[in-house]
Amino acid sequence: MKNMKPDFTKRSRFSRRAFTLTELLVVIAIMGIIAGFTIPVIKSVKRTQHLKTVRAELDHLETALENYKAQYGVYPPANQNAASAGYQPAQLSQLYYELSGTTMGGGNFVILDGSASIPTNSVTTAYGVAGFINCTHGGGQDAAPAKNFLSGLSSKEIYNSVTNNGVPTTVLVTSVGGPDTTYQPLGVSGLNPFRYVYPGVNNPGGYDLWVQLVINNQTNLICNWSRQVQINNSLP
Repeated sequence: MKNMKPDFTKRSRFSRRAFTLTELLVVIAIMGIIAGFTIPVIKSVKRTQHLKTVRAELDHLETALENYKAQYGVYPPANQNAASAGYQPAQLSQLYYELSGTTMGGGNFVILDGSASIPTNSVTTAYGVAGFINCTHGGGQDAAPAKNFLSGLSSKEIYNSVTNNGVPTTVLVTSVGGPDTTYQPLGVSGLNPFRYVYPGVNNPGGYDLWVQLVINNQTNLICNWSRQVQINNSLP
């Protein structure tokens, strides 16, 4: 029987050589360079996705507003508390109630699907108006029954725990939030309402509708008076 000796030459030929410190530093440096290129790209993609989502939501509201006007001949009124004090973008509008449609019952204006309500005697305090146009009062008082113009609205676009002039109300918000958590126009993380003014300042013959996103500490204004995103606009 032959004496089988281990072939150390063959083993060493296929053995793995350990990285030197210099090689490790080079690999780390390359990974850092790749990350430096990749992270900005990822941030840019996310920003584009946020802006695209908000533009689609704003377009949805615009369609609802046009359908509302087709039925009532006018756009929904804006918050008259804001109108009486001039152009105040920080004021919340009653768009959710007007575009969703309401009925009257038990001393409340109730959304058609029953998902939200507001006391009738609180509407003036909250919005400076006596009631809502898109409302079924009953008793032969209605030229047309109330209608929901917001069909297909995501639940993420409705927030019903906002206090407006001391009155708990429901508002329309963008589903993407700030997106930066530091941007809290209403003092609540992730809550970013659509703003509405009628008659408009930027659209004198119509209305102004907008929302502002803060992404990577940069302000992005998406509005109905321009298809271009306005960067670092002064609106809140």
